[in-house]
Amino acid sequence: MALEIIGDMLRGIIVIGLVLAGILAILIWIRDKTERVSALRLFIQIASVILIFLGLIIGPFGSPKNPPIGNAPRDVLLGANVLGIQFPDGISVPVLACWYPSGRTVTCPIWQLQAYIFPFWNKGFSWGVYYSTPGIERLALVLGLVIVMSLVLGRFFCGWICPFGLYMDLMIRLRKIFRKPHFSFSERVNTGLRQLRYVIIAAFLVLSVIFGSQAIAGFQLVPGTQTGGYVTNYFNAPFCLVCPMRPLCVLVESAVGSMNSSYVFSKTTGILYEAGYYVTSLNVIVLVLITVGALAFRRFWCRICPLGGLTALFSTFAPFKRIALTRLHKTEEKCTKCGICKRVCPTQVTEVYEEKGGDVTVSGCMLCFRCVEMCPYEDCLKVNIAGKTVFKSRDWLEPSTSD
Repeated sequence: MALEIIGDMLRGIIVIGLVLAGILAILIWIRDKTERVSALRLFIQIASVILIFLGLIIGPFGSPKNPPIGNAPRDVLLGANVLGIQFPDGISVPVLACWYPSGRTVTCPIWQLQAYIFPFWNKGFSWGVYYSTPGIERLALVLGLVIVMSLVLGRFFCGWICPFGLYMDLMIRLRKIFRKPHFSFSERVNTGLRQLRYVIIAAFLVLSVIFGSQAIAGFQLVPGTQTGGYVTNYFNAPFCLVCPMRPLCVLVESAVGSMNSSYVFSKTTGILYEAGYYVTSLNVIVLVLITVGALAFRRFWCRICPLGGLTALFSTFAPFKRIALTRLHKTEEKCTKCGICKRVCPTQVTEVYEEKGGDVTVSGCMLCFRCVEMCPYEDCLKVNIAGKTVFKSRDWLEPSTSD
């Protein structure tokens, strides 16, 4: 056991060293100021997927929680107890890290917010996990973690770490390979898509409460929500039934051997809705539609993602915006209204261009830093964390004497 722990620690040190070496290499070798941060962001996105979400580096190694599923990281790896609360489903990081195939290193808070209402409201043993605390306590912890992370880094998680965000960016690069121009939504439609995020959040929370009424209030609002009932078996976690990340994660992990594909796809129910364990026909249809949309519109999913909306809610709206640590700042005197920031934004955020100056962080901004990277005016745009500038625009139109 001691040798295994030492081996895991050495493996982790080596991997972290390689990641840091890659970051350093990008910063040194890429001389083009308009590409350096974009390359760094892509590298960090890929490293995050490998290290965290696929579970190829961070264990468990050959000791799956549920043997039929395969070697996906199903064991309790991090956060088994948080603030004294037994918390076996993974740290609630605001990225689409699907719980179903990946398990419990990092878990999508959207799944937790639904599941802890229905079907895991009560204490007890469920789906290979023992919950020693009531759902209300686990819900409070999930929201607390999301709020703290959102206040510290805002939607940085969306722009730099989210695996589905990487998938959206790969669609952008694929379109560029074939030299196909992207389309843009009208400002009205784009604003409507942002608002749709909160409609989706409200819808899945309301459905979860309706389905969980038996456990919460002692009576059923919908038949079949008892233990072993039809709704419990097939309609729990309503958003996850249409989430495009779920089938993508299952397909990728099956392809690399982290999941047992025969178990995932062969156990069908005979119902069109349920194509097999972990994958539903609705999931696949939504993934296909989102993929097509992403080939036409940059970061299509990110405009309607409810988790991105939740992160934005706790970082860019009052009263949270007043204490948020990560901000995008604009210096009015240095802006010439060239419009580059508006053109390069993958989610068509226009406020950075339209606002006169000051804090221009808005809910649609993923903090990908592309506008800062492309702004050709020295110190016009800055990314500040806790009042300290960590990245700022530079005059890339004129060659620097230091380069």
